Amino acid sequence: METDSMESSTRSNQNDEIHHNGGTFHFSSTKSHSSAAASPTVVTNIVGPTATSVYELLECPVCTCSMYPPIHQCHNGHTLCSTCKVRVHNRCPTCRQELGDIRCLALEKVAESLELPCKFYNLGCPEIFPYYSKLKHESLCNFRPYGCPYAGSECGVVGDIPFLVSHLRDDHKVDMHAGSTFNHRYVKSNPREVENATWMLTVFQCFGQYFCLHFEAFQLGMGPVYMAFLRFMGDEEEARSYSYSLEVGGSGRKLTWEGTPRSIRDSHRKVRDSNDGLIIQRNMALFFSGGDRKELKLRVTGKIWKEQHSPDSGLFMPNLSS
Repeated sequence: METDSMESSTRSNQNDEIHHNGGTFHFSSTKSHSSAAASPTVVTNIVGPTATSVYELLECPVCTCSMYPPIHQCHNGHTLCSTCKVRVHNRCPTCRQELGDIRCLALEKVAESLELPCKFYNLGCPEIFPYYSKLKHESLCNFRPYGCPYAGSECGVVGDIPFLVSHLRDDHKVDMHAGSTFNHRYVKSNPREVENATWMLTVFQCFGQYFCLHFEAFQLGMGPVYMAFLRFMGDEEEARSYSYSLEVGGSGRKLTWEGTPRSIRDSHRKVRDSNDGLIIQRNMALFFSGGDRKELKLRVTGKIWKEQHSPDSGLFMPNLSS
């Protein structure tokens, strides 16, 4: 039976912790990390009780999401969104009357006059937007929760970084290491057979942040390739403050990659398909493995560092201490 294995070693004197305030989603406190699932909740605490009641009128009775034009209504004045109109087969979910093609123009006009807080208000976003601008902001809001960066399944868990770190450790059994350097040995007994997206994930803590190191074997074109890349557990802007290098070698040869970690805001597949990492063709990987080439033995080493801005020169200087 074919087996994969990975060995790792790290070096660090740092063991910082990051804490975020609790929220509606999966968010940690300084005392514990909860792994219970929770559903996102839209903030309805807007300016004054009158605005709150109007906002409730703009809630679709079927999907409970906010309604946007065209807002439909039946002959008795019951409203619902255009998406759900199709789902209920043109029948009012409240009175069962046929809906027809009546738009509730009055409610659409009222919506134009509303200003609402971002639905991530209770996670720290202070912004208030016109009703029709809110959705666009929320899709890019820096306070929106992060998705689980685990690549091996369609995991739908969301939360802040401390919660996701606990989730990866406890639920996905991901290896955790403290340190800014790493030394991994990837072993595969039959490198001739590569299932798409055979992968491994390790989480590193350094500089008070968390990083996900991915190592994968997958089919690219007619042949398999091996790829290693780093993702930053935070936003893209902050990810640019860090750099990393990866190196694989053997038989007196080596291959090196240097780049900026990608934010986990970018999906794992998006990063992988962009080829933004260290890519090793199978023949090269077998050459690095040495021996009779019947077993893959790759040693991937690397380091993470923080770029420090020099006010005098205007340049970024690397900080290699974690």
